[in-house]
Amino acid sequence: MRTTHWAEVRLVKESPNTLMHVILMGPQGSGKGTQSERVRARLNLGSIATGELFREAIKSGTALGQQIQAVYDRGELVPDGLTVALVEERLDQLAGERARGSGIDGALYDGFPRTLAQADALNRVLQARGEDLTAVVVIDVPRETLVERLAGRRVCSACGRVYNIESDPPAVDGVCSACGGQLTQRADDTPGAVAKRLDLYQKETAPLVDRYEREGRVQRIDGDRSIDEVTESIVAAIRSSMAPRPARVR
Repeated sequence: MRTTHWAEVRLVKESPNTLMHVILMGPQGSGKGTQSERVRARLNLGSIATGELFREAIKSGTALGQQIQAVYDRGELVPDGLTVALVEERLDQLAGERARGSGIDGALYDGFPRTLAQADALNRVLQARGEDLTAVVVIDVPRETLVERLAGRRVCSACGRVYNIESDPPAVDGVCSACGGQLTQRADDTPGAVAKRLDLYQKETAPLVDRYEREGRVQRIDGDRSIDEVTESIVAAIRSSMAPRPARVR
């Protein structure tokens, strides 16, 4: 296999329909889901979250959706080939919306890529489109804070509202302030279960973050602050990365 070098580059040709591509990463409890919604709204980014894509494809009954449903029915994990095909389909949709003047400026990836193989596949997809990653934003939160956030989470068994016994407690302990339902702790929110989830996240994502850091793409954000402060920092980091950059050629 021929080795790729950064010296071998081509400049990405900008066009009116070129999308920017932002990967948002962070462990459970980092507030990534909340920040994803806020950042997408601020920067006019479409969502690329594989879980959502799977559900939408199945609901729509598309050919890809039928294949994914068959995988689910067998109790298997969705293979990378199907996942990447859905991502490509979503990118085509966003590019079409942009071409029609919808105001979409790019895509924010949440939960994809998860592995080095998926990262390689995404690179190939973007290169084929004449595009490149804009930024990889990593939300950093101290482990003890993550455990506190997750282990302190309580969910209403009736309406689903989420509380935190430390930062956002109900008015009455164990009772939902919205509907009066009983608050419960999910089995995977106990301290022991939370620790295992965080260990798994670190094991799975560390190689991916290391690669992107070597490529000079990573922007680290202190997530142990207010929601507004974190949002502003993420938006500023993405905007600082929006200058044209060379894309690798294999």
